[in-house]
Amino acid sequence: MDTKAGFVAIIGRPNAGKSSLLNWLLGEKIALVSHKAQATRKRLNAIVMHKNAQIIFVDTPGIHEKERLLNKFMLEEALKAIGDCDLILFLSPVTDPLSYYEKFLELNKKNTPHIVVLTKIDKVDNSKILEKIEEFKKYQDKFLELIPVSVNKNIGKDDLLDTIVKYLPNHPYFYDPELLTTENIRDIYKELIREAIFENLSEEIPYESDVIIEKIEERSDLDIVNAMIIVEKPSQKGIIIGKKGATIKRIGKSARKKMEEFSGKKIYLELFVVVKKGWTKDKKALEDLGYQF
Repeated sequence: MDTKAGFVAIIGRPNAGKSSLLNWLLGEKIALVSHKAQATRKRLNAIVMHKNAQIIFVDTPGIHEKERLLNKFMLEEALKAIGDCDLILFLSPVTDPLSYYEKFLELNKKNTPHIVVLTKIDKVDNSKILEKIEEFKKYQDKFLELIPVSVNKNIGKDDLLDTIVKYLPNHPYFYDPELLTTENIRDIYKELIREAIFENLSEEIPYESDVIIEKIEERSDLDIVNAMIIVEKPSQKGIIIGKKGATIKRIGKSARKKMEEFSGKKIYLELFVVVKKGWTKDKKALEDLGYQF
């Protein structure tokens, strides 16, 4: 049988549902999902086998522009994915104006072929969906196809995967078909801890924090993980720790549950909090944390 394989970037504005879509297509939870915008910071590869094809999805930060150096890195990650992949899925929540799509067209300098994925269709009635499809018709010469989906209601998954495969190049598989992701366990654990921080803290703290996995000791039935939470200000350290350590215990409990669900093992997790002033604006500090410009 001829095989197909290719890289498919998932692109859209912050909080468009890119990571939720990726986890849904994969059937596993590996990408950080948050109701807060700009949770995803780096590209993440997930591998989906469908029929005779290997689809390597690339989850990306949302397309946005802010002055902070970390945000510039995130925008560059999204732009690199647009340029490097074989195909793009542009996510457009059904309630969004077309201006987000028009901005994407400006950024797609190489005119990489793309599919418009109309998301969150369960939030509106059919007339609104048809209205949005009609709006996109003015750009129908720009995109390959438009596919409506709902992650929450599990609508459109096979249709979307079939359509992606149709446009992938004939190519041997890039990776072992048994793999779910090219990420290592250290990076996945880091993202699951970050997700727990997003869920348990509000305002700017999740955006001004990061996680370093200092050590993992892997045993057959247990992973022992030491992780450091980085923040920008001493006041943020106090908030993360909480009164008598209550908040950091809550974060740890949430993160440990996510890590156990992913790994199928028991997790012993130890969290520390360290202040690195101005790390989101300092290139060297960012590079130390793995954000390579």
